[in-house]
Amino acid sequence: MAGGIDAAFARLASQGRKALIPYVTAGYPRRGDTVDVLEALVSAGADIIELGIPFSDPLADGPTIQASSFQALQGGTTLESALEQLRSFRRRHDTPVVLFSYLNPLLKHGIEAFVTDAVEAGADGVLVTDLPTGADPELESRLAASPLDLIRLVAPTTPPERIGEVVEGGSGFVYYISRTGVTGARAQLRATLAEEVSRVRERVALPVAVGFGISTPEQAADVARLADGVVVGSALVRALGTDGIDAAAAFLTSLREAMDAGVGVA
Repeated sequence: MAGGIDAAFARLASQGRKALIPYVTAGYPRRGDTVDVLEALVSAGADIIELGIPFSDPLADGPTIQASSFQALQGGTTLESALEQLRSFRRRHDTPVVLFSYLNPLLKHGIEAFVTDAVEAGADGVLVTDLPTGADPELESRLAASPLDLIRLVAPTTPPERIGEVVEGGSGFVYYISRTGVTGARAQLRATLAEEVSRVRERVALPVAVGFGISTPEQAADVARLADGVVVGSALVRALGTDGIDAAAAFLTSLREAMDAGVGVA
């Protein structure tokens, strides 16, 4: 699936639009729901999907996604079952999918086996939340050299002079964390977000997507005016768990419409 993320951003740029990137946890609300959830996200306007691999100690995630991971694990979801669900989804859809994981599930599966199996299942990229640049150069090099795009994270606390170093080996896009702390819906965006995104874009050639805390159509539209992509996780997962797939899809559609209106797309 190499190049799928690049192609998605190129297509959107030619249309004057920004990428809508929803996050969902594999196996949530139920293990058998994942393919239906992914298909609903595509119908609702998703351009790229982050598929979370449930993990027992998701330290970067807030209560909503932690709870979804716990429920998915209780339901028997594993990395292997998530890849099988991705494989089923890929039979009918070519929307790029980034596997969003912590390092432990990948190590348990085996890095070489993970790369092989993820590519075969149809994954386009991987984001490893607890693998910062330089933490394990050999492992990072293996992921960067694979057909999977390695999505790097940049935080508000990253000094401007280190941004280039932090995204080294990355491809696809850069995920800018819009605030410090764990994931979770927030009522307001950071007042300095525009300046922060501008600093990243000055130093990075890749598209920049912003996530952490985006929970309303208005926030999505605001971020779309600043960045190349908008990531929504906790608010979508909450809608999915509380009101079901149709409600989650309707919520995502409201973000898509607001984003397109905000950047002047008819």
